[in-house]
Amino acid sequence: MMALDMVTSVSSVPAAECLSQIVEGMMEVVSAANNVLIKKDSFTELSVYLERIAPVLKELNKKDIGCSGSINNAIGILNQEIKAAKQLTADCTKRNKVYLLMNCRTITKSLEDITREISRALGLIPLANLDLSTGLIEEIEKLRDSMQRAEFKAAIAEEEILAKIESGIQERNVDRSYANKILAHIAEAVGISTERSALKKEFEEFKSEIENARLRKDQAEAIQMDQIIALLERADAASSSKEKEIKYSTKRKSLGSQPLEPLQSFYCPITRDVMVDPVETSSGQTFERSAIEKWLADGHEMCPLTMTPLDTSILRPNKTLRESIEEWKDRNTMITIASMKSKLVYQEQEEEEVLRCLEQLEDLCEQREQHREWVILENYIPLFIQLLGAKNRDIRNRALVVLLILAKDSDHAKERVADVDNAIESIVRSLGRRIGERKLAVALLLELSKCNLVRDGIGKVQGCILLLVTMASSDDSQAATDAQELLENLSFSDQNIIQMTKANYFRHFLQRISTGSEEVKTMMASTLAELELTDHNKASLLEGGALGPLLHLVSCGDVRMKKVAVKALQNLSSLPANGLQMIKEGAVQPLLGLLFQHISSSSSLCELAAATIVHLALSTVSQESSPTPISLLESDNDTFRLFSLINLTGSNVQQNILRVFHALCQSPSALNIKTKLTECSAMQVLVQLCERDDNPNVRVNAVKLLYCLVEDGDEGTILEHVGQKCLETLLRIIQSSNLEEEIASSMGIISNLPEKPQITQWLLDAGALPVISRILPDSKQNDPHKNDLVENAAGAMRRFTVPTHPEWQKKAAEAGIIPVLVQLLDFGTTMTKKCAAISLARFSESSLELSRSIPKRKGFWCFSVPPETGCLIHGGICAVESSFCLVEADAVEPLVRVLRDPDPATCEASLDALLTLIEGVKLQNGGKVLAQANAIQPIVGFLSSSSPMLQEKALNTLERIFRLPELKQKYGPSAQMPLVDLTLRGNSSMKSLSARILAHLNVLHDQSSYF
Repeated sequence: MMALDMVTSVSSVPAAECLSQIVEGMMEVVSAANNVLIKKDSFTELSVYLERIAPVLKELNKKDIGCSGSINNAIGILNQEIKAAKQLTADCTKRNKVYLLMNCRTITKSLEDITREISRALGLIPLANLDLSTGLIEEIEKLRDSMQRAEFKAAIAEEEILAKIESGIQERNVDRSYANKILAHIAEAVGISTERSALKKEFEEFKSEIENARLRKDQAEAIQMDQIIALLERADAASSSKEKEIKYSTKRKSLGSQPLEPLQSFYCPITRDVMVDPVETSSGQTFERSAIEKWLADGHEMCPLTMTPLDTSILRPNKTLRESIEEWKDRNTMITIASMKSKLVYQEQEEEEVLRCLEQLEDLCEQREQHREWVILENYIPLFIQLLGAKNRDIRNRALVVLLILAKDSDHAKERVADVDNAIESIVRSLGRRIGERKLAVALLLELSKCNLVRDGIGKVQGCILLLVTMASSDDSQAATDAQELLENLSFSDQNIIQMTKANYFRHFLQRISTGSEEVKTMMASTLAELELTDHNKASLLEGGALGPLLHLVSCGDVRMKKVAVKALQNLSSLPANGLQMIKEGAVQPLLGLLFQHISSSSSLCELAAATIVHLALSTVSQESSPTPISLLESDNDTFRLFSLINLTGSNVQQNILRVFHALCQSPSALNIKTKLTECSAMQVLVQLCERDDNPNVRVNAVKLLYCLVEDGDEGTILEHVGQKCLETLLRIIQSSNLEEEIASSMGIISNLPEKPQITQWLLDAGALPVISRILPDSKQNDPHKNDLVENAAGAMRRFTVPTHPEWQKKAAEAGIIPVLVQLLDFGTTMTKKCAAISLARFSESSLELSRSIPKRKGFWCFSVPPETGCLIHGGICAVESSFCLVEADAVEPLVRVLRDPDPATCEASLDALLTLIEGVKLQNGGKVLAQANAIQPIVGFLSSSSPMLQEKALNTLERIFRLPELKQKYGPSAQMPLVDLTLRGNSSMKSLSARILAHLNVLHDQSSYF
């Protein structure tokens, strides 16, 4: 097959010169063998032999080998075979790769022949007569033997490809998928790209080799290659759509428009049906294989037609007839397919006809790939796309089914779909319909997405990705799997991934933000920064690994990258659980680093970083009880540096730093944070910020943080920094601010200030009393900030009720505070009730002194005004505003109701107020008042309280109450068991007091060891 140079005569050339030329030719073959396009291993094997022979020939060239017939014969063979090897190597370097693969058997046979002929030539050299060493002679003999036995074979993959080609040609296989697979195997075997353009180029070069064969008048090779081309050109890459259309159109026009009836010879004489697998019997008659086999199996030995004996072992395939039948079927099918187009124009009154045509086309398409190709070339795809807009659901579903069959493994069909206007949009619309139609639509889109040209357009259809994300979590497992696989195919595009992310489908987003380029990571982070996420999605993103890449951008990116990364972190950190996890994984230091490093260069970046740190700080507030709570700031230096930025930054960063420390003051590390803030003179800075009205947002956060520091703060530090001006500022805020939280915090500062007379006087001078009085009646509201405000107001009011300053008490009482305090006992929060009870107790301590004596009656009794009734407790004339009497204020029963509050401290405060009614000489009447108000039984109950303070107060109260015989008799029995328990389990003081009461109740003797 390959043209080889004819051997030239060597008789006229000296042997030495011939050998030199042969050795030079061998080296050329060895060098060229490195560049062959096929059978590299076989050429390498030949090169190894030639490299071993060359030194031998060089050694012979040194000897006087003469010009004998055998020498000339050997040199002639060597010269011929080296020339053949050079030509073969050149061919395998320059010729088309597919062509070479088709000839790989011939190439291996040529290599084997060349190797053996060279071996034979070496055998013709009279080695024994040339004065060669024994070792060299033995080496040559071994080499000759090895070359003589050398076998060159085509590789297994090559043989498989050739076998499939031969089978396809023999069986007249016209399936496009068969050709596609063979072409793919060829590309893999010869090392070329499977891209369509590369395959097309290689195939065109292969066809040009056939033209060269014709020019060489090698008809056998040309015929063989024509058959191969006819098989392979069925592949998608082998011919363009235009070429296929022209070929199909030419053939269809030649067939006419009417189907032909089958020839009589097509019918089986037994079944009377057109045959599928005709076989010829020994009688020369042809039958359907299955029919004649059954005839013979039933015991018949004679031909059904000629009644001559049959040789049952002879059933020959009638290939000629089979080909004729298939050609007839193909012709009629092609005509049938072409004739149905006009029937698919959708009209509501012809729905049944449209459905019948679709069913028939579906059947044809499922029968053979050739039929699918004809349907495509007949340009049915635009009609099917049009039918997707039909009102009839069955028509839409059937059209989707046919489109799916056509698109399966056919880039040609996929591209045809893409060429139809709004085709993808029409298919996507079906994703929003009923489940059956959705499943077909997603399966079709999945198949279409395997073609790059179509895939690019799917994600661009509005709403497509959102619908796919919805389907990905469908209860239908197949639909969900298809949707997920389609989303995987669409993830080639960053824009598609962004759409998926916006639809809360994060799988590909997490992959891209972890493994993408810096620019891609920035794009993904920017998307995340703008998303409105549910808490579940925030948790999923952090668990999926979004934090690491974002922190990398924060640490290593430019300012733009840092901004989008921090904004994304801000979004994720708004979930407290995420915030804690981010602290654990080291997010704090990079964010603090941004604040410290960019404070003067990028205010917007610092604002984002500060806002994110706020979220992290807030996350530490809601930690569940843990042996090792998570802290935001690792060192005291971090605390000092962060707080110091308040004086160096803009208002947005200022307010966020204040928010950070306010949150930390609510966290498990609150005590340490407050201590460190005190050490860095934070209170002084905060007081100054509170006095500034130019930025309300900074002021409100400064007030809140100052409240945290004043609450349980060091008295000396508070008195050092909170002066008259600050108090006036706080009162102004309370009266002018629109923010309940700011008002409540300002009142909280006042409430927690040390009860120093100077501070109270400043407050009175600044008009604090009426301000507080106006706030307290709001206790019935159920607003958390309003509740805080009322609590703090009630706490602030305490300072005006101290018995040591009756003038303050008088002003408070005249402001109408006492009835409000009584009201708070029923409607306030627990803390409000406690503060109200404390204030009422303080008022009550002054009542005895302020109770006015009853004036004596003058003159004749019968003519004088009846005397005023004295107070049951204080004996004189009492009034709420003048003597602050609890009885006159109707406070006793509300105080008794507070005794049932679950908070021990609140109960203690209420009990203290009630105790003022039985102090000293007031015991008799006060005890009766408490009994009438049902106060004694709850007090007995306090003996079993978990609070030692409350137990002790209850003991002291009962010790006085049980001095009254009627009360001892009524309530003593119920107190005995708790008292006995306290004598056994209480502390030393409670044991002694309990024993004294039990003795008074005649349960213990006065001489008991418990005294």
